[in-house]
Amino acid sequence: MVSLSIFFQVLIVVCAVAAVFTHDLLAAVAIFGAFSFFSAIYFAILGALDVAFTEAAVGAVITTVFFVTAIFRTARRTKR
Repeated sequence: MVSLSIFFQVLIVVCAVAAVFTHDLLAAVAIFGAFSFFSAIYFAILGALDVAFTEAAVGAVITTVFFVTAIFRTARRTKR
């Protein structure tokens, strides 16, 4: 149980660092969705099922859909 908890903590940190250093906004949103998904699984492992369900619904689904919609409704520019 402890090793599974540490595994998901490492995945959460890796996703956070990757989202910060990604230059493409759509990729950053996808990584953020993975971050929220791993957070929801981590909360479920800890036994906080209500928090896990809320994180999965709000963080992994609703926020990701809003971010992707906002990206597609604006002009995409790349850094040079």
